[in-house]
Amino acid sequence: MRNLVFLLLVAVASAKVYQRCEWARVLKANGMDGYHGISLANWVCLSKWESSYNTRTTNYNTDGSTDYGIFQINSRWWCNNGQTTTSNACNIRCSALLTDDLTVAINCAKRVVRDPNGIGARVAWRNHCRGRDLSSFVAGCGV
Repeated sequence: MRNLVFLLLVAVASAKVYQRCEWARVLKANGMDGYHGISLANWVCLSKWESSYNTRTTNYNTDGSTDYGIFQINSRWWCNNGQTTTSNACNIRCSALLTDDLTVAINCAKRVVRDPNGIGARVAWRNHCRGRDLSSFVAGCGV
C-alpha cells in the first residue's frame, strides 16, 4: 500500500501545471492562434475551465468514458484507453494525453475542432468562454 501511495504522489508531482501566460505562449508556438478560426484566448479559456492548465487531469464521466489531459479529450470519441468503446478519431492511446510532451494533445485538439461540432461541442467552452470578452486570458502575455 505504501508503494502505491508513493507512485501516486510521484505521478501527481510530475504533472505539469502551466501558468496562464506560459500556456498561451506554448499554444501560440504550436500554431493554435487562429487555428480553424479559434482565437488564442478561446484556447486558453477552454484549457482553464477543462483542466486548470494541468497536463495530468482526468475526469471520469457517467457514461463510462474518461476525459484526459490539458484539453480533456474524451475516450469515447478521440482516444483509446483500452476500456471504453471508442471511435479513436485521433488514433492515439489516451495515456499519451497525460504527458508533458504536448505534441499529441495539441494535434488531437486540432482534430477535435475540425469535427462538425467543433469547439462548440465542448461544454466548458460553451459555459465559460462562448460569447464573452476573453481578452483577460492573454492580457500581459506578449502574444
